[in-house]
Amino acid sequence: MAKVFDVVVIGSGPGGYVAAIRASQLGMKVGVVEKAEIGGICLNWGCIPTKALLKSAQVFDYVTHAQDYGIKISGADVDFGQVIKRSRDVAGGMSKGIQFLFKKNKIEQINGFGRLKAKGVVEVKDEAGKVSDVQAKHIILATGGRSRELPHIPIDGKKIIGYREAMSLPKQPKSMVIVGSGAIGVEFAYFYNAIGTEVTIVEYLPNIVPIEDQDVSKQLERSFKKTGIKVMTGAEVTAVDTKGRGCKVSVKTKKGQEELKADIVLSAVGVATNLEGIGLEALGVSTDKGKVLVDDFYQTSVPGIYAIGDIVHGPALAHVASAEGIICVEKIAGQSPEPLDYKNIPGCTYCQPEIASVGYTEQAAKDAGYDVKVGKFPFSASGKASAAGAKEGFVKVIYDAKYGEWLGAHMIGANVTEMIAEVVAARKLETTGHEILKAVHPHPTMSEAVMEATADAYGEVIHL
Repeated sequence: MAKVFDVVVIGSGPGGYVAAIRASQLGMKVGVVEKAEIGGICLNWGCIPTKALLKSAQVFDYVTHAQDYGIKISGADVDFGQVIKRSRDVAGGMSKGIQFLFKKNKIEQINGFGRLKAKGVVEVKDEAGKVSDVQAKHIILATGGRSRELPHIPIDGKKIIGYREAMSLPKQPKSMVIVGSGAIGVEFAYFYNAIGTEVTIVEYLPNIVPIEDQDVSKQLERSFKKTGIKVMTGAEVTAVDTKGRGCKVSVKTKKGQEELKADIVLSAVGVATNLEGIGLEALGVSTDKGKVLVDDFYQTSVPGIYAIGDIVHGPALAHVASAEGIICVEKIAGQSPEPLDYKNIPGCTYCQPEIASVGYTEQAAKDAGYDVKVGKFPFSASGKASAAGAKEGFVKVIYDAKYGEWLGAHMIGANVTEMIAEVVAARKLETTGHEILKAVHPHPTMSEAVMEATADAYGEVIHL
């Protein structure tokens, strides 16, 4: 007899496990099919373990610059194996935490690869090859993504690696070329450079972190170059020769062809969706350009089948997947959730300096026809930033000149990923620039830079 549930979720990443827990809270009987570790890529091989690596790099950075703070330390060294182990231990602990939450919420974990077999039926194949069916009125696909491969730079897992291998290399490389400068690329660039690896970033577009406001991109490039990271923009890796001990990397630039040598090449050119073999075609689930098509509440073209997270259109971010999962199951439960506002999704990048942004860039706001007020406050003018020795970066805000609507905010500097939520909440509440200006911010803090940047936009800045 097949097991029967109200909801079955395929995939246990930040979309899948959150959807499962919320469904259980709403009184549904829930099963989760997972072929690998509970918590998915984000928890086991993405967001969480990378932050552990980055923290180790930051601590080493503090130690090596301790004299700047009047403290003398000598003989500091990186134990690469222990850094990797700590990262894996952090991920393992978080995965166990999700397993605890499953037990607490009476969610059944079903180990194996899940595939849509028929409407209301998921076929599960376990590691031993045993096949069984589970039934559910509602099936949520949350199968996530993996490293995207460029055809001419195939990942071999040893010399040409993806983000997963970058988190668990057996030894620290002396040199590394990173292809792509999105969040994954620049986070690993910071980590490896900070612990002593010679790092080169190759970015095809004119700016690194190309989805960010141009001012942020330029600041990060300056900061990276100051720490010794080589940045090549408007450049393309055309081939990688892995014969011999290391890698010979052919790069096409505006000046012509250039050859780089490195121990390792990290391919960080985005994420590909996991849609293969999950039964979409058999049931006629509509897709477009590698994404499942869904309505505002994540139902696919086939009633009773839903999709969330990286496999649907929208930013491939953990917090987006979680929000989508909650909206999806609340709609299934007969509630009336609001559709997700994709124009108010914060993006965070955890290199040093950190990057955080939400809403329109300055150029995008102008292109959309807004008459804008733009304010900028550098952390070099912040008392807290000076005291902390973190004067790099700024907060930039963009307001609609006519109504004071907060169109966007872009931050680069220490701890800005902890500051962006103020902007997200204010935009959700339709807060105006004048209201932010008159909301008293604590001093001395990094966060008062948001108020100061707003004051700059309205010609009332005090500390510039």
